[in-house]
Amino acid sequence: MDRNLDILDWTLLQSFSAVVETGSLSGAARKLGQSQPTIGRHIKVLEAALGVDLFTRAPRGFVPTAAGLEIADMARDMQNAATRLRLVADGKSGDLNGTVRITASVVTSHSILPKIVSDMRQALPEIQIDLVPSDTTENLIFREADIAVRMYRPTQLDVITKHVCDQPLAVYAAKSYLDRVGRPKTLEDAARLDFVGFDKSDLIIRSMAGHGIKVTRDFFAVRCDQQAVHWELVRAGCGLGGAQTIIGDADPTVERILEEQMQMQALPIWLTAPQALHTNPRIRAVWDYLSEALAQRIGA
Repeated sequence: MDRNLDILDWTLLQSFSAVVETGSLSGAARKLGQSQPTIGRHIKVLEAALGVDLFTRAPRGFVPTAAGLEIADMARDMQNAATRLRLVADGKSGDLNGTVRITASVVTSHSILPKIVSDMRQALPEIQIDLVPSDTTENLIFREADIAVRMYRPTQLDVITKHVCDQPLAVYAAKSYLDRVGRPKTLEDAARLDFVGFDKSDLIIRSMAGHGIKVTRDFFAVRCDQQAVHWELVRAGCGLGGAQTIIGDADPTVERILEEQMQMQALPIWLTAPQALHTNPRIRAVWDYLSEALAQRIGA
């Protein structure tokens, strides 16, 4: 193949990187908001320009060749550099008008943040808010979010973090369930009741072990890792389950169980943002408001 490196541009490399990540033209098209033929054309142009085959076509999708993998590493470095340049530029912007994108877990986004966002819009009317409910870790460096509300201390590089407060947890059950099976008076009584557990996570199993109750995954009558759905299962009467007290205590359909005997370790709340964006007045204003509002609502 004849090489023509003069026609290379970032659009071709973006399409190439998306195919590497998703393994298909259709997946890359969805990721980038392009058509599948456009992505395919970009790959052909890039292969012609470089004079190498970047993929082998397999039954399950596109598999990078050795040359493709090497170029993918270079493209990733270029993407990281371009992203950091954009972050620095955005961080120097002095304009308060615009959008701030906040990500938090589904249950936090549903039960805690709406009131805070409503009050924030009154205090900071120039700033628009995108709220991204997600139980996966959004990449702040690639601007999937500007600020993240986490229940653990983030370890991602090039970000700043702040421990805002600790969120108390307790064990709850639907009143309808307790009316049916009776209210436990001891830990042994509670252990004989149904519990709503997690599917893949062992967090609840470890927490119960800390109280001297050793169980396995099969102990739980119903299991779900999605915490918002997990709470709805508790509210529906599927069994006992843990929840943030700010959520559980406000729900008249449930009540706390054995508060002193079944104390749970509090969840820390951390704010996180890309280091470069923290100098942006818009990001800074939302960061400061969230920090104070979360501490006031949940408790320092």
